[in-house]
Amino acid sequence: MNPQAKLLSITSLFLGSTITITSNHWVMAWTGLEINTLAILPLISKSHHPRAIEAATKYFLVQAAASALLLFSSMTNAWYIGQWDITQLTHPTSCLLLTTAISIKLGLVPFHFWFPEILQGTSLTTGLLLATALKFPPITLLLLTSPSLNPTLLTTMAVASAALGGWAGLNQTQTRKILAFSSISHLGWMTIILVYNPKLTLITFYLYCLMTIPIFLTLDTIKTLKLTTMSTAWTKIPSLTATLMLMLLSLAGLPPLTGFLPKWLIIQELTKQEMTPTATIIALLSLLGLFFYLRLAYCATITLPPNSINHMKQWQTNKSTKMLTATFITLSIMLLPLSPMIFATP
Repeated sequence: MNPQAKLLSITSLFLGSTITITSNHWVMAWTGLEINTLAILPLISKSHHPRAIEAATKYFLVQAAASALLLFSSMTNAWYIGQWDITQLTHPTSCLLLTTAISIKLGLVPFHFWFPEILQGTSLTTGLLLATALKFPPITLLLLTSPSLNPTLLTTMAVASAALGGWAGLNQTQTRKILAFSSISHLGWMTIILVYNPKLTLITFYLYCLMTIPIFLTLDTIKTLKLTTMSTAWTKIPSLTATLMLMLLSLAGLPPLTGFLPKWLIIQELTKQEMTPTATIIALLSLLGLFFYLRLAYCATITLPPNSINHMKQWQTNKSTKMLTATFITLSIMLLPLSPMIFATP
């Protein structure tokens, strides 16, 4: 891809996200989301492979429909209330339409079908942007409108997302699709607590990004797209593959690692809100995700696939782990001891 075109696309992504995050007016927020959509399309289709072109087309159609629905929601609210302010979304129909539009943009159940297919059709670096950076503006809009949203609807969608994200990831063999269903499952955890504690949703999103970024960077470094190639990846950079297991277990939410912190806080908050049955259900559903994370970790570090005699060994490369990857790996594994600082902040 042309460096100038890549620079323009990445700059436009920053611009679109900044406009949406900082705006008070619905039209400005919509403009930022549209800039984001147009900026990511060249990055999705840069390989010129038919799957990449298909992914770019699907992404454009889905995001255009979601943006149109978001604009229609804000216009309906302005029609009845006379306000274009994002925080003044009070009309029930507008709230329902906005929840649908943001759910489509994020890939929440039942509007999740597009996300795994698009992630599968693009590269790991672009998939990283789709799974982290491009979810930040819609989540910001959800945070700003959270007092007006329907808690029952959000809880239902959140539990469904956690269930489907764990269940559908069980039989996948493509690492990008597994990470897509992982993202859907984590979005369920973010959404379930949105109405009761929006700051906790933001903390969960930040920690999810911290854990997902090094996994994508690691898979990109060892050039692994399938479970079968992951089985021999340890011969390339053994230390990186070993830490990949810890990162996957952190994403699953095992206690000594960073990923345990958001799930612990969410379950604690749900219990405070007298939603113990909901907390129990979503905690049990996270076991489905734990199973396929363990399967990924098992393939990465413990197994070797059955090989024929003519199979060529993948010898160790002289690639060194980049400083950025190493920093994110450390954060994704060792942030749990810093949790008292989060409780201490006002």
